[in-house]
Amino acid sequence: MSTTSPVNEKSAVEERPHHEHHHTSHMDAETRAIANADAKLSNPLRGIPHDRLMADVEIFAQERGLTHLLPELKKGALVAQDSTCHNHLDMFSEEDKRILTEEVTHRWRQTPTLYYMVVMSSLAAAVQGMDEAVINGAQIIYPTQFGIGDPNSKRDSWLVGLVNSAPYLCCATLSCWMTHPLNHYLGRKKTIFITCMISFLTCIWSGLTNTWWHLFIARFFLGFGIGPKSATVPVYTAECSPAPIRGALVMMWQMWTAFGIALGDLIDLVFYFIPDTPGVTGLNWRLMLGSAGIPGLIVCLQVLFAPESPRWLISKGRYEDAFNELCRLRFSRVQAARDLYYIHVLLEAENEMKQGRNRVVEMFTIPRNRHAALASWVVMFGQQFCGVNVIAYYSSNIFLASGFSQVSALASSLGFGALNWLFALPAVFTIDTYGRRNLLLFTFPCMAICLLITGFSFWSTSETGRVAGVSIGIYLFAIFYSPGEGPVPFTYSAEAFPLYIRDIGMSFATATTWFWNFVLSITWPSLILAFKPQGAFGWYAAWCCILWVLILLFVRETKGKTLEELDQVFAIPLGTHAAYGLRQIPYGIKKFVLFQNPVPEQLYQLESDSEVSSTRGDEKARKEVKDDVDKTNV
Repeated sequence: MSTTSPVNEKSAVEERPHHEHHHTSHMDAETRAIANADAKLSNPLRGIPHDRLMADVEIFAQERGLTHLLPELKKGALVAQDSTCHNHLDMFSEEDKRILTEEVTHRWRQTPTLYYMVVMSSLAAAVQGMDEAVINGAQIIYPTQFGIGDPNSKRDSWLVGLVNSAPYLCCATLSCWMTHPLNHYLGRKKTIFITCMISFLTCIWSGLTNTWWHLFIARFFLGFGIGPKSATVPVYTAECSPAPIRGALVMMWQMWTAFGIALGDLIDLVFYFIPDTPGVTGLNWRLMLGSAGIPGLIVCLQVLFAPESPRWLISKGRYEDAFNELCRLRFSRVQAARDLYYIHVLLEAENEMKQGRNRVVEMFTIPRNRHAALASWVVMFGQQFCGVNVIAYYSSNIFLASGFSQVSALASSLGFGALNWLFALPAVFTIDTYGRRNLLLFTFPCMAICLLITGFSFWSTSETGRVAGVSIGIYLFAIFYSPGEGPVPFTYSAEAFPLYIRDIGMSFATATTWFWNFVLSITWPSLILAFKPQGAFGWYAAWCCILWVLILLFVRETKGKTLEELDQVFAIPLGTHAAYGLRQIPYGIKKFVLFQNPVPEQLYQLESDSEVSSTRGDEKARKEVKDDVDKTNV
């Protein structure tokens, strides 16, 4: 298969005026190689002459038994190479032109099958959130029944934390690392089916337990339904979605996980009032835990009728099946042929990049990759140690301790879940408007203040003041968390790594967040016992401040940057970027405290001339393709 020629190895950094050289550094040879690989993987068809491209398509059709699709494949290959070529080539019908144009101008006008897939993926994310939320309400009831309900006992505090954190212990140690083999051998659909079925069965199992260690075992096995699903569903969504709305649909994972948390909190409140029946004690908390499995069962029934990932089918050599699934997901056969051929050449290029390379080692030994891994680790670690899941898992206990009744505590937890979901909705727009780094730098100090308000409110001698302070602190925390540290980590990690190690990088990032999720959830009951609420919330407020510094120094901005530009951004030495971060502090004071108008330093400024040159080159290439097609038609 023909591939594009390497991109110009000279970095845009090298073309800048001399006075800008202190801001950046030249890319080393390894980073230039990654930039070349990224350029090839970003569009392997770029730069291939028309005659050669058509010959490649014919060979591809013959080798894969797709000669009956040759006219569609030729059109599709041209559109894959240049998404605007249909506007000036006569071989495209008016219907083709309309559909390909509306794909951009009316990007949310998609097939019913695609939206069916989106609904299923959203439900799978809601399963994730419910799994996390129902234990929040159940834990104010079941510990007493199991003999581990003494809040002043160190043993009981650790055991409650162990039971609550059991799924995340499984995710960090076992289930996350099963994602690749499950997806490789079973595909996306079957992996989602199996993990959702595990979620359903283990949730029912959890509701039938009668000892704390039995509940621990059931919830540990629940981790096998959480870990692989959390990595598979976003990938499945990305592989089925058209490019114009792919990012927005992948981001839905975080938003609908927040919805699942709110739904779980609502179920906790509703089921609390269910009385015991003869021979069954704790029916309310048993129904809480069992109910989290119902959305998983619905997903299992849905996924049987959903399309399989075309990319996975192509990786297994099932090209005819992949084309049929793409026809279900797209409006026209030209779109399906375009995506089929593009996925094929992309997989060919990826396999070529992977040969003879240890990608796990290169993730840490090559500076460009190591900088991305460090930034990804910071934001994933920060998603846990900002303290959000302390509230998500233990808010009912926190409200109880502040003076609420059990019913009021569950209702207040529902308020947190609802705010967490509602303020995740604007994140779809703010993340690309204000930038990932800026959102984090703004929201982390605000979250620290909210945690201090929550903790320090426990010193109030007035019950009304204590209750009000805790509620205000927790609710404001949800408002600041949801558009910042909520959606940023998964979005950031998915784009920071170069394409050839992106799957390994995301596995590393996912395992990071689940490990620290486990640490946070197992230690909170003991932290409260040892430091009281004031010290416990102060602990995570301090971590918010530390994380603000880590983000300032080590997290680079990725908003709106191409793959080549990201390689340049992450090639900047760690010390150079840290020094730039420190210089931003006086700039921020002048701008936001003294209300001056200082000139911002542009560390990430890229050479615009190369973009102009690239645009002119694309226009020239389009003209050459049109001339070649016209000659062929004659």
